[in-house]
Amino acid sequence: MSAPRDLTPDQLAELVRPHLAGGLVAFDVDGVLAPIVAHADDSRLSPDVHDLLASLATRTTVGIVSGRALESLERLFAFPDELHVFGSHGLEERGESANALDDDEQYTFEQLEIIASRGVEAAGEGAWLEYKPASVVLHVREADADRSAPVVEAVTNLARMIDGAQITPGSGVVELLARTASKGSALLTLAERTGSAPIVYLGDDVTDEDAFAVMGDADVSVRVGPGDSSARYRITDPAAVVDLLRALTD
Repeated sequence: MSAPRDLTPDQLAELVRPHLAGGLVAFDVDGVLAPIVAHADDSRLSPDVHDLLASLATRTTVGIVSGRALESLERLFAFPDELHVFGSHGLEERGESANALDDDEQYTFEQLEIIASRGVEAAGEGAWLEYKPASVVLHVREADADRSAPVVEAVTNLARMIDGAQITPGSGVVELLARTASKGSALLTLAERTGSAPIVYLGDDVTDEDAFAVMGDADVSVRVGPGDSSARYRITDPAAVVDLLRALTD
């Protein structure tokens, strides 16, 4: 990874605008379209984002590719019907029935649930467990950092010993999946299905690197916020994403 090239929202809009006709513009949610908050259920879209996304969808294909469960995305954000929405790192898609876990995956899920539940107990006050159709997520953003950091490491190491498990770290969370998933695969699936090219994708977290990794030279990969990344470009924060959307829909 390296340092992406810093751009203003207007500069990024100049790069993206020629790709709107026939292209795909996709976004992660937390840290991109919504500011990061201490508790996931307190998250809300940045002001005007809902209407700006609806407007953008009249000009190009627009996708949401999030690690959140689809239920959470629908309940908290209610994205416009014109958008293609993927949850759980691509394991869930709006309008499509999710495939139930098979016997082996269910066994893996149960083992991961035990590990994550003990992690919540060990991390103490502020830690909590989130359930998704194919994963459990240990949240420690509100827990004591000195106490929770070694717990997350221990949970991660134990989960790696479970056959069929996928471990996905994030900002203040670690997700333990019983079925393999990737934002990169979801992004390519959406692009292929809609016949959209090139791809523009904005993400802010470790899991978004999977999406950046599958993007080609003609695509526009954008890291939102600080940190090393394989993305080619960077803008500062969710407020800059709002400015980008305004520039693209002006």
